[in-house]
Amino acid sequence: MKLKIILLLVSLSLWCKAQNNTDDYRRNLDKLVKLDVKAKPVSEVLDKLSKTGGFFFSYSGALFNQDSIVNVNASNIPVRDVLDRIFEGKVAYKEMGEHVILRYAANQLTIEPENISSSEKSYQISGYVIDKTTGQAVKKASVYEKRTLDGDLTDDKGHFKIRIKGDHKMIILTASKEMYRDTSLVFLSDIKIKPEGYRDKDDEKGSFFFNTIEKSGISRFFLSSKQKFQSMNISGFLANSPFQASFTPGLSSHGIMSSQVINKASLNVIGGYTAGINGVEIAGLFNITKGNVIKLQIAGGFNGVGGSVEGVQVAGLLNDVRTGVKGVQVAGVLNHVKEDAEGVQIAGITNITFKGFRGTQIAGVANISPEKTKGTQIAGVFNYTAKEIDGAQIAGIFNYAKQMKGLQIGLVNISDYNDGYSIGLVNYVHHGYHKISISTNETVNANVALKTGNAKLYNIIFAGKNYGDSARILTAGLGFGHDFIFNNKLSVAAELTGQYLYLGNWDHTNFMNKFQANLQYQVFKGITLFAGPAYSTYSGTEGTAEKGYQQRVAPQRAHKISLGTKGWMGWNAGITLM
Repeated sequence: MKLKIILLLVSLSLWCKAQNNTDDYRRNLDKLVKLDVKAKPVSEVLDKLSKTGGFFFSYSGALFNQDSIVNVNASNIPVRDVLDRIFEGKVAYKEMGEHVILRYAANQLTIEPENISSSEKSYQISGYVIDKTTGQAVKKASVYEKRTLDGDLTDDKGHFKIRIKGDHKMIILTASKEMYRDTSLVFLSDIKIKPEGYRDKDDEKGSFFFNTIEKSGISRFFLSSKQKFQSMNISGFLANSPFQASFTPGLSSHGIMSSQVINKASLNVIGGYTAGINGVEIAGLFNITKGNVIKLQIAGGFNGVGGSVEGVQVAGLLNDVRTGVKGVQVAGVLNHVKEDAEGVQIAGITNITFKGFRGTQIAGVANISPEKTKGTQIAGVFNYTAKEIDGAQIAGIFNYAKQMKGLQIGLVNISDYNDGYSIGLVNYVHHGYHKISISTNETVNANVALKTGNAKLYNIIFAGKNYGDSARILTAGLGFGHDFIFNNKLSVAAELTGQYLYLGNWDHTNFMNKFQANLQYQVFKGITLFAGPAYSTYSGTEGTAEKGYQQRVAPQRAHKISLGTKGWMGWNAGITLM
């Protein structure tokens, strides 16, 4: 079969829409900056510009003379315009996440074939990738055939070798390297075999992504430098395939191109590295996915996803998603979502969602949400929502929400603002009740109580002592209350408390429960007087108190409720400081 070689130089308009962890990284070139420098080196000006704009520059040291002296006077103009003034159109710019990449504006790669051979249904092409301007070899450049998904990465001398199987009438090799324009070289005319479909980043707006999952430490450990270079070089090229199988990320049915292919079914014996899943992916140890996962992903160890997940994700240890989740996540240790999540998260230890969460989080230790949560958090130890929660927090020890709208149940509940209910031993609302009440009643003549929470539900921690030569009582207890507020001055407090009475001997169990309704009147800000009726029940052994302590707690008028328990009507009065 006769070979006809036609060299095509394709100048592609490179554009990108950065798709990284936060919205702050998406339009760095359009940020307005103010910069005034005189007679400074370019490298120093770029450093100052990056700090002003809150991003980073990436560029090759050979791109321009970093010691060149420039003057820049810019006030509230886009970063793009500042760069135009500095480089006068000689350098092109591209956004990638939190980085602005500077590269050659006109320089491109060129493919120089070294050897072309063919046999029945097989082709082998080798050659070099050269910087067209400098004539130097380009190492770690990706050379690939888009439709057959065969490819190679150049070595330190810029050399590549590709074997393409099948009966072809045209082979198009494309060379790609970060900071360069792509170049394509065409062999023959027409092609018969191809994957289900492919697309370049210019074919469909928003159809490509950046591989943020490679920033994950655990993903970096399992990916080779060759795979990372390949992914970086051709980040905008995607192909679709019905199936792929991998033993490890380097041993895949799609070869070196596995990270550029979206599969409907993916089976990874140990682990795999793919562009995306629109179906089912199963791995013995791990799945690393650059883009989105739709439907189902299961791994014995961990799932790392650079895009979003819509469906079900299950991992023996860790699910790490760098954008959002809509569906169900189950992990033996940790579910980690960098953006919004909606659905159900279940983790043996921790669920972490960095933006809003809507649904139910269940964790053996902790649920953490730095943004708004709407739904339910259930944890064995603690729940933490840095902003607002509209729903419920239930924890074995500790709950925190900046603004609570709903229900908190835990040993300690803390919030800045609370429009709901907190049930626990300690309920602290920073902008809520912090009251100290001093009171007296028919049983104990001196009591002091701390009340924290809000009007809907507040906690009471109190202690008291009944003074008298032969009627001493020491007591401590807990309770909760609710304020019925009529106006700024007048309210009624309904309170239920339980307390232990010490009568000189710890061997005796003496408990008193009390329900009281206090009419409260605010004399002036910070001082409230209260008084009202109270109903008490007492369970204890009468006449067993030590000498000098109260021998009979229940008054003569008390009525018998059951064996060892009496009840009576009493009173309560005091003053509240707040």
